Amino acid sequence: MVDPEVKTQLSSYRQSIDNIDAALVHMLAERFRCTKEVGILKAKYDLPPADPAREEYQIERLRRLAKDAHLDPDFAEKFLNFVITEVIRHHEAIAAEHGGTKETA
Repeated sequence: MVDPEVKTQLSSYRQSIDNIDAALVHMLAERFRCTKEVGILKAKYDLPPADPAREEYQIERLRRLAKDAHLDPDFAEKFLNFVITEVIRHHEAIAAEHGGTKETA
């Protein structure tokens, strides 16, 4: 049988994790809302869906933030690369919807 105090601690940690997960979902939703608007602007002005210089800056910044927060920078970079891939995919779809002609840069 597990000590009731341990169960209480476990429950508290799990509640915090659930709250963090919910916040992450809302933050990602807001990020994708903003990047959708960027995609619309890019399509409107026939700009390429990808921006390698911006992506490089974001990765360097996130790696630095991860290191400062004692989080594995490689994990943070992999996560951001996934997000960037999704953003580019969405920008390409938006460009296609708006008749854009540029390929991914």
